Amino acid sequence: MMVGAIIDFTGTKWIDYTLYSLMVLIVAFLVHRFLRMLLTRFLKKSSADLNVDPTNYTFLNNALGLVVFFIGLLVVLNSFPEVREIGVTLFAGAGIFAAIIGFASQAAFSNIISGIFIVIFKPFRVGDVVTQTNYKGIIEDITLRHVVICDFENRRYVVPNSIISNDVIHNSSLYELKTGNFVFISISYDSDIDLAISIIQDEAMAHPLLIDNRGAEEVEAGAPLVTVRVVSLGDSSVDLRATCWTEDFIKGFELKTDLYRSVKLRFDREGIEIPFPHRTIVTKTNGKVN
Repeated sequence: MMVGAIIDFTGTKWIDYTLYSLMVLIVAFLVHRFLRMLLTRFLKKSSADLNVDPTNYTFLNNALGLVVFFIGLLVVLNSFPEVREIGVTLFAGAGIFAAIIGFASQAAFSNIISGIFIVIFKPFRVGDVVTQTNYKGIIEDITLRHVVICDFENRRYVVPNSIISNDVIHNSSLYELKTGNFVFISISYDSDIDLAISIIQDEAMAHPLLIDNRGAEEVEAGAPLVTVRVVSLGDSSVDLRATCWTEDFIKGFELKTDLYRSVKLRFDREGIEIPFPHRTIVTKTNGKVN
């Protein structure tokens, strides 16, 4: 089947085509090497920041070569009138095929683009403790397609990049690991508030995971290492909140669980009551209240 005009390769014209094509190929090769070097450096740095295997992003390097040489081919086909019509016909057919493939692969491309954004902007890294809408745990792996979250029961959640990129992420490790942990404890109205506060402070300061987050001015002013405040007066309780600082979120969870236990034991020994609901049960026999 004839497509467009017959290409004339007589005389020296075919030599011109060949030399020009080789020159474009060499330029495309040099451009590709330069861009690949820049991209490799960027990916290595980003992979180090994200704490992931850089081979997860070799797809970008390969895709870069495809784009560069595809542009070179377009330049060659567009430079000679004899082959321009054939090139237009071929790329029109390829464009239709690419549109079909692209429509069928929208989700995959969306995950890849979101993965690239994660590489560039680094909202989280491997090892970060994050809370998403439906998941909470430690980032275990980041790829161009998905993020793997390991929760605290050792279960893995594979979250597509397009989903996690469009959600609000609570990252406890983004800029600083140090965590201020709120410990809420309630006492009855009959209990001694000052004694309860003193017990909570003593038990917290005795814990080995507690760190001192006070500034020099606060230390000089005599600010307590553990601050305990009355945050509300409930229907049947006085609600206290202690602030205990730890090196990270995981150690903060451990400190809180230990503190609840030790404070409960001290309250029992010191006569501090932790309120609980009281119910009055009324029974009737033959219509009479007992």
